[in-house]
Amino acid sequence: MKTDNKTNSHVYWNPYYGGFLLGIIIIFTFYLTGRGLGASGAMKSSVVAIVDEVAPTHAENNAYYSKFISEEDTPMNTWLVFEALGVLIGAFISGGLAGRIRWRVQHSPKISSKRRLVFALIGGVLFGLGAQIARGCTSGAALSGMAVLSTGGFITMLAIFGSAYAFAYFFRKNWI
Repeated sequence: MKTDNKTNSHVYWNPYYGGFLLGIIIIFTFYLTGRGLGASGAMKSSVVAIVDEVAPTHAENNAYYSKFISEEDTPMNTWLVFEALGVLIGAFISGGLAGRIRWRVQHSPKISSKRRLVFALIGGVLFGLGAQIARGCTSGAALSGMAVLSTGGFITMLAIFGSAYAFAYFFRKNWI
């Protein structure tokens, strides 16, 4: 099927093809690094580095932050930070090649851009908190966990998609 991107700017890859490629990448990552993918660790490292820079005494005395602070090394020197940077750079390259880099807020005609951004922020904060509680995000806990047949990976994936399905009824008017 040939599609003209000028008339339909919302043509994306087939999600099954994207999921297949993600699975191949996870297997390749395990092969190369001995670990799976994950992104929430990069956010944690960034927060620890910022807190350590702004309030070093607080960071050293805090039970959580102090685990990640070292005199010899910065919390930003972890492969997860470089992975997240690579994802951002790759997204900009992909968006540039597809002609999609511009400021816009996609939302249903039934809601405003402001409401869409507020819901996105709330959802992002809740998902970030959940990733810290679960000790991993969708990529790290669920996908990488399932790739090694971890029971926790399957439970995490079921919880993420199950709760999304359960709450979708209440929030669907924001997207349909």
